[in-house]
Amino acid sequence: MKIAYICYEDIGTYASSVENEDQALFRFLKTKGLDIHFMLWTDPLAQWSHFDLALLKAPWDYFEKIDQFYAWLDTLKQQHVPLLNPYDIVRWNSDKHYLRDIAAAGFPVTPTLFLEKGEQADLAAYFDQFNSVKLIVKPCISAGSKNTYAISREQLSDFTPKLNALLQQEAFMVQPFLTQIQEEGEWSLLFFNGVFSHAVLKKAKAGDFRVQHYLGGTIHPQQPSPALVQAAEAYVRRFAKDCLYARVDGTLVAEQFVLMELELIEPFLFLFTDPNSYERYFEALQHLTVSSLV
Repeated sequence: MKIAYICYEDIGTYASSVENEDQALFRFLKTKGLDIHFMLWTDPLAQWSHFDLALLKAPWDYFEKIDQFYAWLDTLKQQHVPLLNPYDIVRWNSDKHYLRDIAAAGFPVTPTLFLEKGEQADLAAYFDQFNSVKLIVKPCISAGSKNTYAISREQLSDFTPKLNALLQQEAFMVQPFLTQIQEEGEWSLLFFNGVFSHAVLKKAKAGDFRVQHYLGGTIHPQQPSPALVQAAEAYVRRFAKDCLYARVDGTLVAEQFVLMELELIEPFLFLFTDPNSYERYFEALQHLTVSSLV
């Protein structure tokens, strides 16, 4: 079986002090005897029909080229190249409107309001609606904290015109600032083929609210409680069926796990934090490789 290992053209945008996971995992899978090839999803010369399977590892820049990304997904689907994670789930997960679907299904999600493209924002009303001293504002199609802001009431007059200009280009989402993220951190629980593998707690650097390690955040391997694993697993069972990997990001609010994001496209998997994570990934891939070709 010939496998395309899908990544992006790395120009250092998401560089960090932790391991180059994309290369490390690729080398590990090669040691397992797989006929696997490191491919850029934007490669104009790639002959995708020559592959039996596409493994979506790190198309990090997909949100900057979303129309091209959707067209690429369509190309693979038309050429009958199975994709892990599955096409329909990847397309759904690419736009954070998916949080509305998860909330509508009765799962705890960070309260979210959506501002559609072309609308005008009334941020003052959202402070009252969320009863929050700060708001988090970010695009619905984004990653890496692109155009992500923490706004206080005092910043409204300066920020609102900026946001309204951005809304002419794309949709945004507004959420209350959860103090738990700054005080306790954000959980990331990793699942391979629906089975829990490992977890980390991410914490922002002093004076920041963003927990990403490439923005100065820190990573703390943790052993979550069985109740926390069970809570995160419920999202995976419902919304990540047949996914090779799923990362469930959230925090505890009044002792209840609340989802921040369900990462099913290009999440950093924190493989370096658990000595058995690579083997679990490979075992999940073996299982799904067989089922994807049936």
